[in-house]
Amino acid sequence: MLASTHSTTMSLRQATAPTTDLDLALIRKYSAPAPRYTSYPPATKFTAEVPVARLEEAIAADNGPGAGPLSLYFHLPFCESLCWYCGCNTVITTRREAAGEYLDDLEREMALVASRLDRERPVAQVHFGGGTPTFLPPAVLTRLGRSIRELFTLAPGAEFGVEIDPRRLTRDHITALRALGANRASLGVQDTNPAVQLAIHRWQPSSLTAQAVAWLRDEGFASINIDLIYGLPMQTPDSFGETIDSVLELEPDRLSVFSYAHVPWLRPAQRIFETRGQLPSPEEKLAMFAVAHARLTGAGYVDIGLDHFARPDDELALAQREGTLHRNFQGYSTAAGASLYGFGVSSISSTADTYRQNRKELSEWQADVRAGRLPVERALVLTPEDRRRRTLIMRLMCDRRLDYSALGAELGLDVASTYAAEIARLDALEADGLVERTPGGMQVTPRGVPLLRVIAAVFDATLAPAAHRHAAAV
Repeated sequence: MLASTHSTTMSLRQATAPTTDLDLALIRKYSAPAPRYTSYPPATKFTAEVPVARLEEAIAADNGPGAGPLSLYFHLPFCESLCWYCGCNTVITTRREAAGEYLDDLEREMALVASRLDRERPVAQVHFGGGTPTFLPPAVLTRLGRSIRELFTLAPGAEFGVEIDPRRLTRDHITALRALGANRASLGVQDTNPAVQLAIHRWQPSSLTAQAVAWLRDEGFASINIDLIYGLPMQTPDSFGETIDSVLELEPDRLSVFSYAHVPWLRPAQRIFETRGQLPSPEEKLAMFAVAHARLTGAGYVDIGLDHFARPDDELALAQREGTLHRNFQGYSTAAGASLYGFGVSSISSTADTYRQNRKELSEWQADVRAGRLPVERALVLTPEDRRRRTLIMRLMCDRRLDYSALGAELGLDVASTYAAEIARLDALEADGLVERTPGGMQVTPRGVPLLRVIAAVFDATLAPAAHRHAAAV
């Protein structure tokens, strides 16, 4: 493995020059709470006041003439134990029967939604998230895959991803996932240091991760992503550098290196870190980011933006270069133009002018789907101005630039004059070298990429009143 890694790393270095323009002083100056912009307006603006009838209208309109492809998300919430840093909606249980019972209701919801859709629309993307999707036994996963194919039309070569916890995995899981069409996997690792693992209540020997990667490659998975988190208890810049080095030996196609989001007002389990005094300082956390960025770009990975790194020949890197990168509730994606339909507790769906989120409590979600109702807890109807600002923010997040002429033609307005006040607020960012402006547009510089969220927030009309409810940008 090490010899193979060395040769691969060398070829990556030859393929793309590493990004070295990382200014920690500027990151320290500008890093502030900001949304991750998996949507605009962000999910904090969803409300319980939207009538379900309005959402039904949006689904009908979304399935009209010329409808594009579909993206399907399945939230599988079960975990055997709680990782104390986790911000996901989870159900903690060791009772395996819960998986089959959940699937009973999931199939009810799938049929409920499929009856409202054009069944011939191609499904370009499927994603199993959690929780721990591999909590489901292989037979239950097989049943879920069969139900998807019975109710929807998967496009040839559809991107089919699944999140995997190496601690809850057998070879039979991998075989079952591959048989139902899964071709991408994202492995939760977070950190390889034993002291950190104990502090976050997630014991995961590196041998388990290596075994999972080997099984996935043996079964023909086309892409493997590894998730890491910096800013966790007991981490130091040196220890996190060792984690980066160890996962590079596995030769992942992508890495997601997330900043730990400390939101104890939303996730009470995180308060344990405060009582133990184990969280690194802001300076140490920033140094961890610098170490990760330097080592990954030095190994030839492309900085896609917002914590994502990919090999230069990966689809994400290619889409970024070609200007076709997209962003949705699953993060960066190549499935541009797809309508998202989410299934399961707390999942989110989106059409052209609406977002809706399922009920977060398992019992409430079950009650709705068993009664034949869309299990909506919160939603948002976008105004025309919301949609225009969404376009600006998403193009910044994906392309790192704005072309005023092209955007003006798309939006039907003069971007430079309509958003003159927002563009003027870029003065300080430009003076510090984070953006470059011309009369025809603006470009995020390599120095500004780590602060992409902060730059995009300039065009966010919703941010100021709730800024403190978002995690820091770095």
